Amino acid sequence: MKKLLPHRMPLRARLTLTYAVLFMLAGIVLLGVTYALFSQQINRGGVKVLARTLDPPPAATADPSPADRAFAMNDRGDVLTGAEAEKLMRDQNRQLREAATTSLITQGAIALVVVGGAATGLGWLIAGQMLAPLHRVTDTARRIAAAPAADRGLHERIALAGPHDEVKELADTFDTMLERLDRSFDGQRRFVANASHELRTPLTVGRALVEMAMHRPTASPDVKQLGENLLQINVRHERLITGLLLLAGSETEITDPAPVDLADIVGHVAAQTSLEAGRAGVTVRATAGEAPTTGDAMLLERLVQNLVENGIRHNTGEGGWVEVTSGTRGGLVELRVANSGPPVAPYEVPSLFEPFRRLGPDRVITAKGAGLGLSIVRSVARAHGGEVTAHPRPEGGLTVTVTLPTVPDLYALEPT
Repeated sequence: MKKLLPHRMPLRARLTLTYAVLFMLAGIVLLGVTYALFSQQINRGGVKVLARTLDPPPAATADPSPADRAFAMNDRGDVLTGAEAEKLMRDQNRQLREAATTSLITQGAIALVVVGGAATGLGWLIAGQMLAPLHRVTDTARRIAAAPAADRGLHERIALAGPHDEVKELADTFDTMLERLDRSFDGQRRFVANASHELRTPLTVGRALVEMAMHRPTASPDVKQLGENLLQINVRHERLITGLLLLAGSETEITDPAPVDLADIVGHVAAQTSLEAGRAGVTVRATAGEAPTTGDAMLLERLVQNLVENGIRHNTGEGGWVEVTSGTRGGLVELRVANSGPPVAPYEVPSLFEPFRRLGPDRVITAKGAGLGLSIVRSVARAHGGEVTAHPRPEGGLTVTVTLPTVPDLYALEPT
């Protein structure tokens, strides 16, 4: 039966079709058995005598045979005896059997079709009622899977009520799994936030001690050079901790979104990063088109800043460029950041969005960044209901595109 049914047929339709086929097969078998028993009963005993008399008719012999003692009356009212009576009775018996057989097969088949159709409809309704809890489990799983981040929606539960059957056991097991995953993600975020806060204090103290040692009048050139190196390492660690805090914060859902125009953020970030770009010999070109959306302005600014700084740091040096463009396209807000730079293999692009993932020589401890820039970009985009994609340019470098939900009338949402 499985091989005969289409693979993409819904389970409800498959169950209904299975019930209908089994019911029809059982009805056909029952009808066949009834017909066989009926025919056996009709044919049992040979010729049936309609009437028999003990007194022989006047014209009969002194000792008539049983056949001569049988008589029958035809449609005209004539009384027949002997062979004529038996022939009439055989004809009537045959007609009776044919009429009964025809009635049994024809009317039985009609009744079987009618009852089979009713059974199919009833099976469809019953299958729908039985599969309703499974649809609820599927809908919940689909909502969780469609969440913008892996840990979004884990607080949702099925909480299926009803008898303790296999479906409820499945739903309860699914709820238990969601609860454990939710606790795991919450514990991970709390650990990252707490660890980052705790690490800030010793780094601040260490930086103060290094600066005091460097600025002492008796400090030798070796001590000052060592202090410079330690300060660079300290700055990188502070940037790493700040990135971890921002990553932990950006993975939470935006509960109080406010109107934001990415055009303002693009212009602000381009001016803010011009000094760093000038030192690196990179030109930043900004085309700030209107891009109205809603969200957290600080997180969205960090998103744009991370993309621009990433384009500046991973560039070709003198003669390099970074191009930032904002606008709307296809009913969505679009932010595109493209930069020149060394070639990037297409298979390496997905790993760039993972925390602490760098390419080539950037994996060393003296790397320019903390390896969290694109991870933060992806988390911020997903927290705002958007998505981020990256494609390597044939000439070298990357083109990163961020899409966010748009707001038709941004200024209508601003408080007066």
